[in-house]
Amino acid sequence: MKSNLISINDIARALGISPSTVSRALKDHPDISTETKKVVKEYAEQVNYRPNALALSLKRQRSNTLGLIIPEIAHHFFSSVISGIEEIAYAKGYRLIICQSNEDYQREVMNTQVLLDNRVDGIFISISKTTTDHGHFKDLIDSGIPIVFFDRVSEEVETDRVVTADFEGALMATSHLLERGCRRILHLASPQHLLIGRLRLEGYRKALSNYGLDPGQGIILECDTRNEVFELKDKILALAPEIDGIFAVNDFTAIAAMQLLQQQGYKIPGQIAVAGFGNDPIAGIASPPLTTIEQQGSEMGRQAVDILIRRIENPSTFIDFQTRVIPVTLEQRASG
Repeated sequence: MKSNLISINDIARALGISPSTVSRALKDHPDISTETKKVVKEYAEQVNYRPNALALSLKRQRSNTLGLIIPEIAHHFFSSVISGIEEIAYAKGYRLIICQSNEDYQREVMNTQVLLDNRVDGIFISISKTTTDHGHFKDLIDSGIPIVFFDRVSEEVETDRVVTADFEGALMATSHLLERGCRRILHLASPQHLLIGRLRLEGYRKALSNYGLDPGQGIILECDTRNEVFELKDKILALAPEIDGIFAVNDFTAIAAMQLLQQQGYKIPGQIAVAGFGNDPIAGIASPPLTTIEQQGSEMGRQAVDILIRRIENPSTFIDFQTRVIPVTLEQRASG
């Protein structure tokens, strides 16, 4: 089927001028008269002319397209990151292709190939929980594709990163529970092969140490989803009589733990105070509303796209890899 898209050649034929004159008029070239520019631009608008993005990308050897791989699109934090990326990317003339790994390593590998096949200029990545082999990220680097990791990062690939102040946030949340009198705090943790999980555990332990408690005696359970809370129901309920606080690695886990304990008659925060991490919208409408750490997802996205576009647009300029850390704040609510 023949395309109905208007080309520069079509405009040139209609106006009786050369295609090169049309092209230069559309670009405001100084060699083209003001009158010719006016005629060409008015006609281009009238026929709804749009530049051929593929042709432009081939000419510039850039697609002006960025790729994004995230674990879950539905997650509020990641949707906030997307908003931050799009805000800057579209303003600078870039489009975004979004891929979702669904926390699956094989799908993440496939996503990297899809983005390579679409000739993206650079890629943002937050790695899946099941990723332990980082060879596909190294392949991207070897292919000349700049990468910015955000939130969950690869420690094996030397590149740019934008992260939350995970240690500081965990220290802040756990310290808050200690300040209100908690002394036996359960930490519901992420898998420890993830840097984000280790840093939040370290922040938890540092808070215990700061309050004169033995960090080696911390109560830790690897459990970082709502489903895992209910799968580990018996273990959590067995610990419940011994604890007076919970710091969960994310809000969904914290709220699921609250609900499980409330079903068994525990008073939140009267008997067990609870804090999460992320400040998802659900935190404000939980019962009771959840004390949590604000992550600033949109700002993370803005910082990530700033770094990536600078690399893309300055390919011959040496720029040191950097790690930008997004600060956090405590949102104190009724749960703890």
